[in-house]
Amino acid sequence: MLEVIPQLAFDDNYIWLLRWQGVAACVVVDPGDEGPVFAYCQEHDLQLSTILITHKHGDHTGGVAELKRRWPRAVVYGPAHEPVATVDRKLAAGDKLMLEALRLELEVMDVPGHTEGHIAYHGGNLLFCGDTLFAGGCGRVFSGSFEQLSDSLRQIASLPPETQVYCAHEYTLANLGFAKWVEPENPALLARIRQEQEKRARGLPTVPSSLALELATNPFLRTDQPVVIQAAEAWAGRTLSGHREVFKALRQWKDSDYD
Repeated sequence: MLEVIPQLAFDDNYIWLLRWQGVAACVVVDPGDEGPVFAYCQEHDLQLSTILITHKHGDHTGGVAELKRRWPRAVVYGPAHEPVATVDRKLAAGDKLMLEALRLELEVMDVPGHTEGHIAYHGGNLLFCGDTLFAGGCGRVFSGSFEQLSDSLRQIASLPPETQVYCAHEYTLANLGFAKWVEPENPALLARIRQEQEKRARGLPTVPSSLALELATNPFLRTDQPVVIQAAEAWAGRTLSGHREVFKALRQWKDSDYD
């Protein structure tokens, strides 16, 4: 059976470790810190075979060099359109990656916006999306554009609703606080806030989430909903046309007034 195990790094990063019960090889996604991976692999007698990178930021790549020193045969996959020196094989939209040890095939998606060449990995109803989509929110726009990030989120929204969303940070409660500014009377959102607060009070991660839950509660995936459009327009002080404009207003609102 496939297991996806969160490894907490820094204050709020998640490194995802994938393993198949009874198999010694494992895979990690976005190892910004080598320490948690070393510790888990040593405890469970695992050998790292593959490293998947979603984008160039150091909190997602910083542990790669040390992991390669420990496991020199591990292959590092990452974005074709970003400068990540440790990547062995560069990937772009439509590329497929078969992880034999996990009996899992992943397809690469181009999801720029947070950065200019961000990619995601999707397969087996799993989505490893780095900092593009968060539980209850989305990434900031750094070296990409608002238009790119809006389009990337629309692309993710078209995946099957049962898709499990493995994002890279524990930002959920803060994100849902902003979502409540946008939709203060959304019953699904209010129920989710209570559920996620209970998880955090017990020391549990709030991720993964399901895409169905994101579509019901995440304002950045709800830019076609009248209440979200109305809230974005009220903040912007003007009429907004289409998903991109609504998304940009929401992201700028969160950047300037909430974060």
